[in-house]
Amino acid sequence: MDEWTTSHDRVLAQRNAEGWLFLIEAARDLRTTGALAPSGRALARLLTDPVDENGPRPLNVLEAGAGTGSVTRALISRLSSGSRLDVVEANPRFADRLRRLARTHSRPVGDGERVRVHEGLVERFDTGRRYDVIVSGLPFTNFAPAQVEAIMDRYLELLEPGGTLTYFAYRGTRCARALTASRAEARRHRRVEEVLEAYQRRYATGCWTVWANLPPATVWQLRRPVPPAPSAVADTAAAAEAEAVR
Repeated sequence: MDEWTTSHDRVLAQRNAEGWLFLIEAARDLRTTGALAPSGRALARLLTDPVDENGPRPLNVLEAGAGTGSVTRALISRLSSGSRLDVVEANPRFADRLRRLARTHSRPVGDGERVRVHEGLVERFDTGRRYDVIVSGLPFTNFAPAQVEAIMDRYLELLEPGGTLTYFAYRGTRCARALTASRAEARRHRRVEEVLEAYQRRYATGCWTVWANLPPATVWQLRRPVPPAPSAVADTAAAAEAEAVR
C-alpha cells in the first residue's frame, strides 16, 4: 500500500469520525452543537477568506464554536507567519479534539503556542487583545435572542476597527421550525433572525450562499467601522457650524 493511499484512507476515516461525533454531541446538547455534520470545504473556505484578504501581515484571529475543527484547519493553513489563532469552544469533548489538532497542525504558523484552544463561552472570553478577523460557527438559531445579542456585541468589542466578522446560518431553518416546533419556539427563532438582521443592516459588507454545503448555508461578512480621524471630525463640526450660521 503506497503512502498516498494510506493518507487518503486516514483522511476518510477522520471525516467519518467527525460526522459521528457531531451527531452524538448534537443529541447531547444543541446549545453547544447546532449542526448534524461538520462544515464542508466550500463553507470553510468562504468563512476564512478574510484572512487572505488581509495580505501577508501577521494577524490576530479568533474562531468561536469550532466544533471538530473543519474550519480551524482551513484557518491554520491560511495564516501568515507570526499570526496567532485563539479558538473558543464550549463543548469539552470538542475542545479536547481541537487541542490535539492544534498540536499536530500548527506548523504553518510556528509553534503550538500560536494556536490556543480556550474552553468556555465566547461571551465571557477575554485575552486582553483585539482581533483582525473573527470566524463564528455558533448555532445562533438555537439560542435565546438576548444571548445572540450578547455574543454579537462581544464580537464587535473584540474586533479591531476595520476588522471582519464572518458567520453562517443554515437555509430553511425558519420554515422547518414553523412546521415542526411549538409556536413559542418558532417565535424565538424569528426573534433571533430579527436580532441578526439589525446587525446586518448596520455592519454587513457581504452575503453569499453555499449550496454545496450540507445543508446549504448563507455566509455573512460584517465589518467594524473605522472611526473618523480627529481632523475629519473637527472639519465636519466646523462645516455644520458654518451651515447653521447661514
